[in-house]
Amino acid sequence: QVQLVESGGGLVQPGESLRLSCAASGSLLVMYTMSWYRQAPGNQRDLVAGISRDGIPNYANSVKGRFTISRDNAKKEVYLQMNSLKPEDTAVYYCNAELYLFGVLRNYWGQGTQVTVSS
Repeated sequence: QVQLVESGGGLVQPGESLRLSCAASGSLLVMYTMSWYRQAPGNQRDLVAGISRDGIPNYANSVKGRFTISRDNAKKEVYLQMNSLKPEDTAVYYCNAELYLFGVLRNYWGQGTQVTVSS
């Protein structure tokens, strides 16, 4: 079992930055692919960025060059540095942990943190 707790959301103006954190607890965490998703009202939950257990990141096209995902396995934390924020980045951001092992898919979600970008 893995538990995820996000923090760092808030209200910022366009062009400003925020850093989201995801604190994880549980076993085999270093093996999990960790990701950030977001969901705006009326929209589906979309992948923002992911990072493999080997530290290889991937990003949605809409955030490339502005967001950076990282992980600290020793601290069991995952981060999302968000720069040059835009109003369209407004959403609830969710941390996700996924591992496919021995034929079983393990997938866990945090409770989400609100990010609002508005002037």
